Formats: sequence, C-alpha cells, structure tokens
Amino acid sequence: MSAEEKFDAIVIGAGPAGLACAYALAREGKEVVLLERGSSAGEKNYTGGRMYSHALDALEPGLCEEAAAQGALERRVTHEQIMCLSENSGMTIDYTDGGLLHRAGSDPAVEVPQSWTVLHSKFNAWFASKAEEAGVALAPGVRVDSLIEEGDKIVGVRAGEDELYADVVVAADGVNSFIAASAGLAPAVNAHSVGVGIKEVIELPESVIEDRFQIDKDGGAARVVLGCTAGIPGGGAIYTNRNTISLACVFNPAHAAEQKRRLPDIFQEFKMHPAIYPLIKGGTTVEYGGHLVMENGWRNVMRTPYRDGLLVAGEAAGYVINTGVIIRGIDLAILSGTAAAQAILTGAQGKALGQEYVRRLELCKLNDAMRAAQNWPDFMASPRLFSAYPDMGVDMLRQLFTVDDGAASLKKRLIGSVKRSGAGIMDMVRDAWRAYKAL
Repeated sequence: MSAEEKFDAIVIGAGPAGLACAYALAREGKEVVLLERGSSAGEKNYTGGRMYSHALDALEPGLCEEAAAQGALERRVTHEQIMCLSENSGMTIDYTDGGLLHRAGSDPAVEVPQSWTVLHSKFNAWFASKAEEAGVALAPGVRVDSLIEEGDKIVGVRAGEDELYADVVVAADGVNSFIAASAGLAPAVNAHSVGVGIKEVIELPESVIEDRFQIDKDGGAARVVLGCTAGIPGGGAIYTNRNTISLACVFNPAHAAEQKRRLPDIFQEFKMHPAIYPLIKGGTTVEYGGHLVMENGWRNVMRTPYRDGLLVAGEAAGYVINTGVIIRGIDLAILSGTAAAQAILTGAQGKALGQEYVRRLELCKLNDAMRAAQNWPDFMASPRLFSAYPDMGVDMLRQLFTVDDGAASLKKRLIGSVKRSGAGIMDMVRDAWRAYKAL
C-alpha cells in the first residue's frame, strides 16, 4: 500500500475499545481497517466478565437492547454479592433491589439493566459483525510489528512485510500496549501496577445454575470474593452466564513472587473450597486462561494518550477500575473508543486531534469516573483485607451461630474473633481511615 492509498483510520485491537471506535467511524462513512492479532475478535481479550450497559447506549441508543436480543449478552445482573472466605468457611452478602435497573436506551420509558454478565467470545463476535456490517474491514491474524513515522507524525503501521497507511492510527491493543510503548507514551509495566488474572469457565445446565445461585431464568449474580488468594493482595469473582459460570482470581505479582507458590495451585484451592465447590460441582471446564490486568486506576491512566497521528484507547490507555467491589473494564473501553471516534470525526489533526480526544473523554465523564476511584489502590494495599478481615468476619458469624452453654459470653467470643485475626485496633483504625479517604 502506498502512502497515497491510505485509510481514514487504522484501529489496532478488536476488543471493546477498538470495535467501538471502528464501528462509530465506519457508521459515518469512514474507511477503517481493524487489525487483530488473534484469529478472531476477542480471542486475546480477558474479562471476569460483566459489562455495564450505559456504554453501549452511549455509542448508539438501543444497542444494548439489540445485543441482549441477539444473544450477545448472558444474564442481567439482579444479585450483587460479596463473599468472604476463611480456610474452611465462608459468608456471603446478597443484595438485590428487584432488578438493579436504571433508565437508559432508545426509549426513556424502557428500563435497561445496569449490567450484564458477558463472555468475550460471544459479545465480541456480535460486536465485530456489527462493525463489518457498517463497513469496517476486519483483518484477524495480523500482528502489528511497528509504527511508520514521518518526522514526528505517525502515518501508518508495519505488519510483517506489509505497510498500511492512514490519517490516524488508534491503539486499542490492551494492557501492556506494545503500540503505546513504541510511541513513547507508556512506561514499562511494573509488578505493582498490574495484577495477574486466572479465569476458568465451567459449563452447567441453566437450571442447575439458577438453583445454586437462587436466580430466575432472567436474572444473574455477580459475586466478588475476598480471602481466596492465600493472603496475596487480590481477589476473586464469580459470574453466572446463561449455561456457564465464570470463576476468576487476580493476584498482585510482586507479592505472589514472595509466596513461592504456583498461582494455578492457589486457584485450584479456591475452586475446591467448601463454599465454592458446591457451586461448580459436576461442571465441565470449557475455557481456562490468564492475563495481566491494570490495577492502579487513575494513576495508570495516560495523561497524554496521543501523539500526532495516534490515539490510545481502552486498557492500553489505563482505563480500568477495580475497587474490590466494583470492577469495570468493558464499559470504560467502549466509552474511550467512542470518544476517539468522535474526536476523529471532527476533522481535527495533529495536536488538536489529541486535545479534542481528551475533551471528549471528559465530556463522557470517563475521567471523572477514574478520578472518583483514585484513592482505592491505597486502601486495597492493606494486606489485612485479603486474610485477616475475611477470617475475622467468618469467625464472628461462627461464634454467633454456635450454641455452647459452657462457653464464654458472646461478647467475649466476638472479641476473641478479632484477636485471632491478628488485626490490631490501630491497624483497623488506619484501614478505616484509608477506606474513608478512598470513598
């Protein structure tokens, strides 16, 4: 391809950010090529997996309803759950408000679920088909090796022996972005700013999943888990899909290295825990994998996610939130990809394009959401969150529900739970203060 025969845009990475950007551009008549290293859209993606629905409707009103109707989404989340595990026991808090709905979508009178569980293999395949229908040229199995520069401007990419040119390149190649790094926009990823995620998808009949999680055929559960990482900073998640259950654990790699234990072994212990195994018993593993996950929220977000001719979107730009209870990635990726497309469609070029992109990120409140959670990494850095406090909570319930006429008073037994956890009063005060600042 010669420099004169160029696309309007080259998008790298067919995850949610890249697909949203490519779709929004092609819908407005732009010539877009979407390059994906995997053999299909989403093959290299990782999610625990849920998606907050507002992002799709921000891209196009009614798009979330369409995705649900066409089977691209799994279950609407009607039960938000928090689970704490000790060595052989567990406790679960289950919250539901009759549907966890909010008003959005193409018809203001139609209530749209706040979030859905998703499987990337289904969701991205549907999203890719929408993009291709709009005119996107999807090229799977293509690895971008380098950027083509003319002076200080990015004008295209090299993939093997091929050179492709465009007015603008959008890097949506995920965590530890090769493109952002080669453009000098991203520092090297360090072990304290990311997590190592392990995920397994287990197939079970729909009726079994509904019975075990006490949900109906139209509902689903999203559960975060503390105390499942052998004391390593991190946590777990369980999501109910239509006929599968997604289990995931994320570990801080710096602390995991100190344990000198294989993370798959710890994950296996999580699966076999007496409070977890009954949920997956009799199931068949249909997917197993690992991935890096951005962990530091706003602190990992690029303040300048652009160069002349290049925009960086999605997790490549740091757009992931993990507060331990709220875990967001897909919706933030879609919002940033949409913002990139909107900036390109203004016709701005050079530095003005980058500034317009940042303005669009602010307009869609994406950066506001990231800033709102900027202090959570400090709170989540407390090692007591991953062992002492889950143990304490579970032991307190054990004391509460244990009948022993010869035992000490309940008050003394509960105080004993605190002492056995190893968390001192000043430790708890400090962690409470960190939690207050995080909020």
